[in-house]
Amino acid sequence: MAMPKQPIRAVLTDIEGTTSSISFVKDVLFPFARARLAGFVAEHADEPAVAEALDAARALAGDATLDRDATVALLIAWIDEDRKATPLKALQGMIWEDGYRSGQLVGDIYPDAAEQLARWRNEGLVLYVYSSGSVLAQKLIFGHTAAGDLTPLFSGYFDTTVGLKTDHASYAAIAEVIGLPPQAILFLSDNIRELDAAAEIGMATIALDRGEVVMPPGQPHPVAKTFDAIDAPAGRLKASAS
Repeated sequence: MAMPKQPIRAVLTDIEGTTSSISFVKDVLFPFARARLAGFVAEHADEPAVAEALDAARALAGDATLDRDATVALLIAWIDEDRKATPLKALQGMIWEDGYRSGQLVGDIYPDAAEQLARWRNEGLVLYVYSSGSVLAQKLIFGHTAAGDLTPLFSGYFDTTVGLKTDHASYAAIAEVIGLPPQAILFLSDNIRELDAAAEIGMATIALDRGEVVMPPGQPHPVAKTFDAIDAPAGRLKASAS
């Protein structure tokens, strides 16, 4: 017997390609961290958080004997590969923190996303973020936008420490932390494999098509061009957008 549809009580959103442009991440954030990685590590290598990330990178590479220069070279290679490695994401977040706080970086958030997220929060929905970027990086991009600090809108953040974004178990773990059944959570992303994984455990899903990715023909998720087209409490597109 099919489960009755539950009202949506929480929205879980991706960042890159969803609330923010892919080009900002690829053309601004990644080059910013890449250019500063070696100098940042040289200056901060003895700090516990940095040392922990470097050790984790060596462990992930399967070679605990890598010296600092070799580890930095490995991390730069991972940036070039766009590898979703947790220790790399941690170090990138630390470097971006310096950039945001100095004013060299400003978080890129689509105006429709900022407006709708605030509206949904005011309507009583609880909002969460799930991104391959570290929790620190997530808080930075939402905390330093042209529209101001948007972090008060969110009740929590999830990164790859909870699991891969293409693994349904990650979404099950997130639902457990949120404390809601998956059917009461709407997940927004531009990545069909991520949406498939969320739908597998019963989450409502909507794909964001910001014109930066090609949506596979026949994919099963409703597609919105902007957040304005989404009726989040109902977990679907607005009638005018369908």
